[in-house]
Amino acid sequence: MFIVLLKFSEQKNKAAEFMDGHNDWLKRGFADQVFLLAGSLQPRRGGAIVAHNTSSSALAARVNEDPFVTEGIVSAEILEVDPAKTDDRLAFLLG
Repeated sequence: MFIVLLKFSEQKNKAAEFMDGHNDWLKRGFADQVFLLAGSLQPRRGGAIVAHNTSSSALAARVNEDPFVTEGIVSAEILEVDPAKTDDRLAFLLG
């Protein structure tokens, strides 16, 4: 499982210009069943994604296709988490 942090850079004023492409990129991540959750870092610091069902290198390649990343609007940090315990509703993450 992975947590992706997309932290705004000084270029965050360009976000509106690339929002449609970013949202399309997010939709592909969900359609491919890689993204489980996406949301905003508060207060207005960027975004975060929980991902699974992928490898570290494949996720890095996917993240590098995000228009926010390619345009320098955000910097991306990928954290790999090895789940050891979960609520029963998230047991599929232990696999």
